[in-house]
Amino acid sequence: MARKKNYPNKLMTYEQLMVPTLQALMKLGGSGTIEEINETVYQVANIPAEQLAVPHDENGLHSEIDYRIAWARTYLKKFGLIDNSSRGVWSLTKSNIDTSQIDGYEIARVVREANRLAKPQNKPEITNEPELSEPVEEAENWKDSLLNVLLNIPPASFERLAQRLLRESGFVQVEVTGKSGDGGIDGKGIVRISGFLSFHILFQCKRYKGSISPSQIRDFRGAMQGRADKGLFITTGTFTREAIKEATRDGAPPIDLIDGELLCEKLKEFNLGVETQLVESVDVKPEWFSKL
Repeated sequence: MARKKNYPNKLMTYEQLMVPTLQALMKLGGSGTIEEINETVYQVANIPAEQLAVPHDENGLHSEIDYRIAWARTYLKKFGLIDNSSRGVWSLTKSNIDTSQIDGYEIARVVREANRLAKPQNKPEITNEPELSEPVEEAENWKDSLLNVLLNIPPASFERLAQRLLRESGFVQVEVTGKSGDGGIDGKGIVRISGFLSFHILFQCKRYKGSISPSQIRDFRGAMQGRADKGLFITTGTFTREAIKEATRDGAPPIDLIDGELLCEKLKEFNLGVETQLVESVDVKPEWFSKL
């Protein structure tokens, strides 16, 4: 049996986050990506920074609030109020939803009951966590496993991995420098756009379980000052909201951010140490034989 986690008492439940999720989608014009929805939910529900910093698990890949918002989306989808496309964009199924009439606890009850009736009766119910037939999209075990591997390879190997990833992504002249006392700069490269424009990039790689702070972003920017057009910060951890704002601050050289989740997705996309297996499904069609 899973050990019960201790979270702050005022941390909103997934039932309480359903209405803010609907309100966030309305504010976004009826549709939005997961990142856009989460960020808007923080504002709509006025969630304090200390609660946003609570990790869901020891890897720190997802915050507990993001995990609960994901469950809120899953329940709202099962209830028919929202849907998502194959490209990861979530949308309202109708534009005239009256959120004052929405009860997250009632939605959870209805969905759980429908899910229970759809299951074989000989299976025991698990009540310590929401029980649905499909997993939450962010809670993917392969990412946790991959991050554990990355956290245990030598630092030089992680830098070479970043170099390979950038090359696979279209960067040229990618070099790993790794000089000590160079402000954390681990390498450089050039990215070309449409064969006409090119930008010189400096990158920093940081294997980290926690969150990157705005001061680390500022230190990196200070080291790259006057040496490149853009910066790229790659980490196995996450970035605080303040760090994300600092990276795109007006008047300062821009820094693009790759956190642990996006890093996993990119390694999967380019098949770098990650192999996707397609499972064959065979369906027997009795009606075909009846026509013989």
